[in-house]
Amino acid sequence: MAVLVVVDIPGGTKEQYEANNSRITSAPWFPPKGFISHVGAPNNGGWIIVDVWETKEDFRAFAEQARPIFADTGTPPMEAKYYEPANVISP
Repeated sequence: MAVLVVVDIPGGTKEQYEANNSRITSAPWFPPKGFISHVGAPNNGGWIIVDVWETKEDFRAFAEQARPIFADTGTPPMEAKYYEPANVISP
């Protein structure tokens, strides 16, 4: 079953989010294994990311690949929380 991943980035900026997205989506490994969907939005002076992945391990492997990108853009530390979705609907 898929996993819902909610990532809180306190103090993250729109510029960091956009730079991360640009670099990740142009990486030779994109889309990463297990990636299903992504949504990002400003949240209480930072950013929140809501992703759906095939497994928690797929998300963790992606996060390790993307870690140098986050470091290069100065993105603040992130906290991921995992949830088991009741369902996933996609076209």
